[in-house]
Amino acid sequence: MSWQSYVDDQLLATKAVTKAAIAGHDGTIWANSEGFSVKQDEIKTILANFGDSEKLAQNGLTIAGSRYIFLSSTEHVIRAKKGASGLHVMKTVQAVIICQYEEPVRPEQCATVTEKLGEYLITVGY
Repeated sequence: MSWQSYVDDQLLATKAVTKAAIAGHDGTIWANSEGFSVKQDEIKTILANFGDSEKLAQNGLTIAGSRYIFLSSTEHVIRAKKGASGLHVMKTVQAVIICQYEEPVRPEQCATVTEKLGEYLITVGY
């Protein structure tokens, strides 16, 4: 399965994710949805601050040129919000999955879909 298939078939097709991207830990975009212009430096910044919730709380997250307010994080997940939309970011062994949702999708729906794919990628070494 191609990386674009993961974005299209495992994330967007669920309707729980509005836009999505999968990238490597070096910030290189492996696949993304149409119109979701995630930049390599944005991904690098998120990955550099992944374990630093204090810094994330101060600066928020910027994805595709939009700034989101940091909500919470774990070892593998970051949650952020901007108005009626939000982000669910999951770091795997070699990749980072960035999913955006917009109302009427609830944050929990996006989280479930994002983490299901992330957990699968971890089990296969990605």
